Amino acid sequence: MSKQQYLTCKRVTFYARLDEDAFFEWIKKIECIESFEGARDELYLDLVDRELGYDDMTDLIALFYRYKIDMKQLGKFINKKNEDAYVSWWKKIFGSAKEKL
Repeated sequence: MSKQQYLTCKRVTFYARLDEDAFFEWIKKIECIESFEGARDELYLDLVDRELGYDDMTDLIALFYRYKIDMKQLGKFINKKNEDAYVSWWKKIFGSAKEKL
């Protein structure tokens, strides 16, 4: 990766103050997230400058699934190291058989 890459979390819904706290604690623990910043109703996750591995992808998928964040943007980060993580979640996320992104 030659440039910084971001994921965008739009209008994340929190169900309680502790839920919001848990969300940000989780973000801080995901190794592939280098930093984050927000503007209005969006949060930008700055990712590390390397290919994402299996654990990176499963952590991001779980976070995005739990907080109903658009997961299609994760597709650009699929590679040989992490594609199995994505495949195992495909049906639960999209409700259909795997398709090309």
